[in-house]
Formats: sequence, structure tokens, C-alpha cells
Amino acid sequence: MPMFGTMKLVAIDASLIEAHLRNRLGQRRRVHRKAGVVELGIIKPTTVHQEFRVLRRIFSVALKKSLCPANPCASVEFPVRVKGLFRPHYMKWSEQLKVEEYAPPYLRNVIRIITETGLRVYKELASLKKEQVDLANKVVFITDSKTPTGVAEVPLTDIALEAFRSQMDLVGPGPWLFPSDGNKTGHQTEFKKAWRTTLQRASVPYFRLYDLRSTYATRLSAGGVADEWVTQLLRQTDAQVFKKYSQMKLQMKREALTKLNRNASESGFAVSSDTEERM
Repeated sequence: MPMFGTMKLVAIDASLIEAHLRNRLGQRRRVHRKAGVVELGIIKPTTVHQEFRVLRRIFSVALKKSLCPANPCASVEFPVRVKGLFRPHYMKWSEQLKVEEYAPPYLRNVIRIITETGLRVYKELASLKKEQVDLANKVVFITDSKTPTGVAEVPLTDIALEAFRSQMDLVGPGPWLFPSDGNKTGHQTEFKKAWRTTLQRASVPYFRLYDLRSTYATRLSAGGVADEWVTQLLRQTDAQVFKKYSQMKLQMKREALTKLNRNASESGFAVSSDTEERM
């Protein structure tokens, strides 16, 4: 706001954003105390990066509503390497079964739906209405999403279909798939507390619920689905985003090799035993 609050969106270009980021990375954190405003250490790159993401989101919404011709943030590369960001956790199938064992029924359905469809947790799934789910034709209709390409018909696997059917039976009558009496919207707006508690009970290190979307993409990629198709199934316009979601593909390959080596060892042992018996 201090930098761009008085400017029109069309007047903000990539060079202004880059200059602002470099200047912001050199500023100190200002804290209000009783004695007045105190300057502390240099602002962390993660904080500035989050501000940059907010700005990028503002332009994405403006572009969607035809308030500006393009998103200038798309041409800006963050000037500092930020550690710990965009490293989604890939949830192995065995780990998923363990988490589901300790999850409440509705959260178990959330896990299965996201890992089978790649739906965005809050923008698409939490606010979903029953009328948007067509069980007969195995498809869910996403009418509002983060991006224009997110608005689409999403095909359902048998596991996802059963999870949707289970959730409908669980909540009973009402329009919402994940209703909430304590929320003005009428539906759930966050699963974070239940998710964290479930991971603790399952003795699984914490990772974001949103990472299940990357698990979906990684499983597609490891299953041989072409990158461009994975991007389309994620309903993304930028293929670069796919790299973030599928970066755990190498881990899956290593797991597969481990199984192959183990099976080969067991097979070799069996052959050796048969040979010795015949001798």
C-alpha cells in the first residue's frame, strides 16, 4: 500500500515492482512500542516474498475482471533466493493410509478427494455444493476458482466418487458438502486444526493440507501422464507451476527402484534355494 496504493493498476509495470522489491529487502522491520517506533533487524526475504505473492494475486484478480491488460508480476523474478518455499510434501500411499486411519470421517473424505482430483482446498472444495457433484456421470463442476482455467468440469476416479458419496451421506440434508453452523458462509472455511491434530495422532511430521494437490500431480506424472496433460488436469495456465507440483517425482522413482531391488533380491534368493535343493 505505501508503494502502490495511490497508483492505478495500469501504471504499475515490472520495473517499478522490481525496484520496490530490492528497496523493500533492504528495509528494517518497524515495531510500535510505548516509547515510539523502533527499528529492528532487516526484513526477512520470506516476508517480502509473501507481500510479492499478495501483489501478484491482486493483479490476477484484476486481470480476471478485465481491469488491467496483463499481470506485470509475471515478468518479475524475485531478486533473492528464498529457502523453504514451494517444497511441497509428497504423501506416499502407505503414509496416506496411516493418516486416514486417524482422521475424522469428513477429513478422510477431504484427503481422498484432493489426492484423486487435485481440487484446491478452500477455494474449490470447502465451498462446494452438492448440486455441483454429478455422481451419475462421475464429474464435479467447479464454478469459481483461483484462475479462469480453474473453472471447469473435473472428472472423478472411483475413489473420489466414493469419497463424495460418503461425504453426502455423512452430512445429510442441506446444500453444502462441508457445512458449518458456526460460520456465516454456511460452509467450512478451514481444516487446519483438524489436519494438524490428525497428523500428530498418526505420528506423521506436519505438512500442509494443500500439499495433497502436489501429491495428485506427482502421482499423475509418475504414472506416465504427459506434462501438458498434468498441467491441464491441475487446471493451470502456466506450465512452470507444474514443476513445483511434480518436483517429488524423483523421490517416487527412487522408491520404485528400492522395491525393484528388494523384489529382485528376494527372487534371486528363491532361485538359489531351489538350485541348492536340486543339487
